[in-house]
Amino acid sequence: MRALVLGGGGLTGIAWEWGVIAGLATAGIDLTTADLVVGTSAGSVVGAQLAGGVDPEERYTRQLGAPDSELAARMHPLTTARWGWAVLRARDAHQAGRNLGRVALRSRTMPEKVRREVIASRLPVKTWPERALLITAVDAGSGERVVFDRNSGVELVDAVAASCAVPGVWPPVTVDGRRLIDGGVHSPANADLAGEADVVVILAPIVRGFGPIPSVDRQAAELRAHARVEVVQPDRAALRAIGRNVLDPARRPGAARAGRAQAASEAGRIREVWSD
Repeated sequence: MRALVLGGGGLTGIAWEWGVIAGLATAGIDLTTADLVVGTSAGSVVGAQLAGGVDPEERYTRQLGAPDSELAARMHPLTTARWGWAVLRARDAHQAGRNLGRVALRSRTMPEKVRREVIASRLPVKTWPERALLITAVDAGSGERVVFDRNSGVELVDAVAASCAVPGVWPPVTVDGRRLIDGGVHSPANADLAGEADVVVILAPIVRGFGPIPSVDRQAAELRAHARVEVVQPDRAALRAIGRNVLDPARRPGAARAGRAQAASEAGRIREVWSD
């Protein structure tokens, strides 16, 4: 089984991932043939579309246009400080999730309904695909990871909105009475969910862990005990294009182009595992 894992990284992460996917497709590597897609935060947006059969080239081209329905945001220094305090005093990922859940629940953000409309505008396909798709979020109360699939009884838009609910920036999403926040709170990519795959390709705009939150490299190393794993992360040119604020829609075109350019240098090693 081949798995594609798509990590979090804001609006620029969405754009960079589409750039990489489209660039690899040009090189003859079709990641849309994955048997399993795992999406976290930005990766949930890309994964929901990719698993639903949307054309990567069309999605890449869309990243180059004006972000009409997107809202600019950034992590306020106070929010960043609260994140750091919440994570560094946590013993494990669950406690980090609870601490960040409190940050999310206490923060004043936009109405949940308005945010849902933004997420819905990103998804040309709003129903769960037949292809195996896992979307991650975190319960703001318990700190536990929540994993949605087509059998969860939750609308795809709500699952993606929950996965993208950055604490302190966007409102928690209410699903079946639970308040849910960004899946990246548990892990930048949640690559461990691809544990049954023989081949795993991870596109990770953000790879580092923080405190008890595991890094992408750590999860990839654990997967390599039984699978062939390749990780693609932004190169120097992509990091420059992405900039400091991953929530800035004006950075999308540059991030997308950088991802596509980077794909040319990544194609050899990705082809080796994906083709096999």
